[in-house]
Amino acid sequence: MFSSQNLLSGKRRYLLTLIVLLFISVICVAFNISDGDDFDISRREVLLRRIGHELLLQSGDNTSRVLPVKKIAENEYQISFENDFTFQTDSLVNITERLLAKDPLARDYVVNVVNCENTSVAYGYAISKNKKDDIVACLGRKQPRACYMINIKFKPTGITTVKKEYLLGGLSFLAFVGFVFLRPVKPRKDLPVSQQTNMFTLGSVLFDAKNRKLIMNEQTIDLTATETRVLLIFALSPNETIERSRLQKEIWEDEGVIVGRSLDMFISKLRKKLEYDPNVQIVVIRGKGYKLEISF
Repeated sequence: MFSSQNLLSGKRRYLLTLIVLLFISVICVAFNISDGDDFDISRREVLLRRIGHELLLQSGDNTSRVLPVKKIAENEYQISFENDFTFQTDSLVNITERLLAKDPLARDYVVNVVNCENTSVAYGYAISKNKKDDIVACLGRKQPRACYMINIKFKPTGITTVKKEYLLGGLSFLAFVGFVFLRPVKPRKDLPVSQQTNMFTLGSVLFDAKNRKLIMNEQTIDLTATETRVLLIFALSPNETIERSRLQKEIWEDEGVIVGRSLDMFISKLRKKLEYDPNVQIVVIRGKGYKLEISF
């Protein structure tokens, strides 16, 4: 006999496997995004050091060092220098535009030249992929020699956000799917199904469990859902005693209330519908339950 619980278990194992594969896919994609992000950030830092190097050369300094680039905030970097220097504002704008054009993620950014001593902004401007939104002033002015740091803040490209949200969103989705499909499910008692067929021969009566009918000499008698469940239990174990408690449990347990008189009522209805063949009877086994007797 085919077990609905085994079917449910098989489906749950299949869904669990699917969820595990989806989880692995999410992790792989997240790490791939992370790897690409790290590469672009490293490439950006090289370009930022190059900006500092060319700026020193423009000022006539070819000996002092550009210090390691620092990430001072999310999407914001700082270029600092070993020695004081002077610079032309237009040179700074041209150098940053030319070099950052090689960074596909650096479409919009703000540059602030900060005085090391008091952190005041000595010069600043904004560059946008839409050139009409550029904000650049005071070109052609030479700034006095001093200790400067250059802070460049990039507009978020969404890579970091996508990486985190993709992973968290994917895990949340998988958790939801797991909750829906893998939560404990109470087995239904609707219609236990014969492994081979839904049709049972009870003497000269044909019992169609799927369509809830009794077929006798080309005549049909309809059965209710509960009558079908009761008769199916008998049909699966003909000439065997079925305990009363088992019938009550399998038929009415899902409803939460078991009424003894209800079973007697359905047994009585089934007896009347099986009267066509006197060789098929549901008999009482006192103190135990019922039996579907089929005389051959």
